Amino acid sequence: MSNTDWMPRRREDQLAMARTWIAVLPSLQHLLGVTDAEISELEDLAEDAEKAQIEWQKNPGDRVLAARAREAFGRMVTYMRTLRRRRFFNTPLQPSQWLSLNLEPPDTTRTDHIHVSEEVDFVLEIEGTRQVHIRFWQRGMAHMAKPTGYDGAVVDWGVFDEPPDGPHEMTGHEMASRTPHTLRFPEEERGKTVYVTLRWQNERGFTGPWSDMKSTIIP
Repeated sequence: MSNTDWMPRRREDQLAMARTWIAVLPSLQHLLGVTDAEISELEDLAEDAEKAQIEWQKNPGDRVLAARAREAFGRMVTYMRTLRRRRFFNTPLQPSQWLSLNLEPPDTTRTDHIHVSEEVDFVLEIEGTRQVHIRFWQRGMAHMAKPTGYDGAVVDWGVFDEPPDGPHEMTGHEMASRTPHTLRFPEEERGKTVYVTLRWQNERGFTGPWSDMKSTIIP
C-alpha cells in the first residue's frame, strides 16, 4: 500500500481531481452504481469550493473568507472520500479506469486490512468563540500523523447536560482527515458541555476501537 494519502494536499489538485471525477464517473455508473444525484452533489460541492477559493484569493487577509474556503474544501474532500469508499470498490476496476479517475490502482496482492487495532488519542483545545479544536494522533506514537492508509478519525460528539452512556448516544458525526479538526457550535450552545470520542477509519471503511471520552465547555 502507498505510504501517502490518495487525496492531493493542494487545493488546486483536489479541485482538479473533483472535476475529473465529474467528467469520468458518468461512464462508470453501470459498474460502480454511482447515481446522478451523487455526481450532481459533487458538482455543487466543487463549484462552492472553487467560488470560495476565488473570493478568498481576492482578499487573502480576510479571515472570514479564508474560513469559508477551508470549510468548502473540507466538505468537498469529505464527500469525495465517502464516495470513493462507498462506490469505487463495488466491482473491480481496470487499472486504466483507476488512472482515469486520477487514482492509483489498488494493490490487489495485499491482504485486505479489515481489522483496525490502532487507537486514537486526542486533546480538546479552546481557541476562539463557539469552537473546539481536536488535536489527535495514534495512541503510543509521538507524531501527529494518522496511520498509513487510513482516511482519518471518525469524530462523534454530543452536547449533553450529563455524560452520555457511550458513543452510541452521540448526535454529531464527522470525518477528521487531518489534525487539528475544528467543531463549530451555534450561539445557543455556548457554556454547555460537549462530549467527544474518536476512532480510526481505514480506506476500506473499517473502524477501530473508540477512544476514551473527553469533554469541555463550549466557549
